[in-house]
Amino acid sequence: MKFFRSLLAKYMLIIVLAMSIVQIAYLIIGIFVLGIANKENLNVRYGEEIIHENKIEEKWHAEANEIKNVDPEAISRHFKSWEQQYPEATMIWVSEQGALLTKVNVHEQLPAQWTPAYTTKFIKARYGGDPFTVIAFLGEDEANGFIVLEIPKSLFSPPLMTVYNHYGSILFFGVIAIILFFISVSFLFFRSIRKRLLKLQDAMEIRDVDGLPIEIPVKKKDEIGQLEHSFNRMVFELRESENREQQEEQLRRELIANLSHDLRTPLTKVRAQTYTISKEELSAEGKNAVKALETSIVNIDGLMENLMSYTLLMASKYNFEPKEINVIRFAREHMTTWYPVFEKEGFEIDVALHSFEDNNWQVDPLWLGRIFDNFFQNVLRHASSGQYIGIKTESTAHYDAFIISDCGKGMNNESDAKGAGIGLSIVDIMVKGMELDWDITSSESGTIIKIIRRKKLSE
Repeated sequence: MKFFRSLLAKYMLIIVLAMSIVQIAYLIIGIFVLGIANKENLNVRYGEEIIHENKIEEKWHAEANEIKNVDPEAISRHFKSWEQQYPEATMIWVSEQGALLTKVNVHEQLPAQWTPAYTTKFIKARYGGDPFTVIAFLGEDEANGFIVLEIPKSLFSPPLMTVYNHYGSILFFGVIAIILFFISVSFLFFRSIRKRLLKLQDAMEIRDVDGLPIEIPVKKKDEIGQLEHSFNRMVFELRESENREQQEEQLRRELIANLSHDLRTPLTKVRAQTYTISKEELSAEGKNAVKALETSIVNIDGLMENLMSYTLLMASKYNFEPKEINVIRFAREHMTTWYPVFEKEGFEIDVALHSFEDNNWQVDPLWLGRIFDNFFQNVLRHASSGQYIGIKTESTAHYDAFIISDCGKGMNNESDAKGAGIGLSIVDIMVKGMELDWDITSSESGTIIKIIRRKKLSE
């Protein structure tokens, strides 16, 4: 059953149908030819087989020689017997003196007296031409004169040729019609296949609201139908996989949020105990250990905060409330909160915040502050060896930018506080969310970070 539903079976059916039609057409042509032959009495003329010119000539000479008593009655009987076989034949009897004695089915004007010159002209005109002409002497004595037999050469053609000569155009256009029918059926067959393939291609390119292809209806069970069924199964599996992935992502986010919340409580207790220990009289080594512990607690807290923020951003649950603010004033005020931190670590602080042509940016202050905080924390964690931080502005014809630089060993060097890069991932999401750009250049002599606002053409 599977084979009979296939495209191969359908096309083989078309081939068999075409061959059957050709056979039927030949049968119809044969019947048509037979009907024409019967209608024109071709079998009566020729009997069961086709008689050739040389046989006609031999028979005419033989019968002429067999006539012993040459008289008008004998010649008349002889002519009638031939006329029954060949009604279209013309027969003439001319005496030795050239007198025209008898004629049958003669449609042209013949002289009553044949001169040698006319006889020669007559023979020359018929030689090798149409009608086919045979001249034979009567009996064995030339004194009895000669008889002439003329048969149109068209009567020697086979029945099929005769029919073709009369109905050739009908047969030709009939064959052309059969060929065109087969071509039309083949064209419709392959056009149907092409149409279904193009429909499947369109279904592959069209996306549903969830970004996945849409399923298509399967109407047939042939090879293309199986392909459509496989495509629908693939779409179903993709949708199931995406649903599972979303569920897993949701569970992962909830797990991260719960872990971040649960870890803050013991971390707060560790911080309190560390503060209590720092108030006790400790050796220099103990004080260094407490200081390192406090630094680790701060780093862990920052990592947890980054992890929580990244999770919220990926889930589109981190509040975004853009407003127009003076970014120069905002950067100065935000930098002042970091002055004590950098001074405590012995950093050289270089601030050169000059006004832009337009100081008002449409941004979220919390997001912009978080971006600055992440960069400043990276400087403290990874570039403390350089003991330098600079923040300045840059303005060109195409953009305005804040530039944060340090003199550390670069981001490609290993660091004891190096994380998984979540902080920079948060920066990338927030910067692009506020329709800004950023660029980072790092080498062994330091790192330069730019927060860029492109100028519009109208500006």
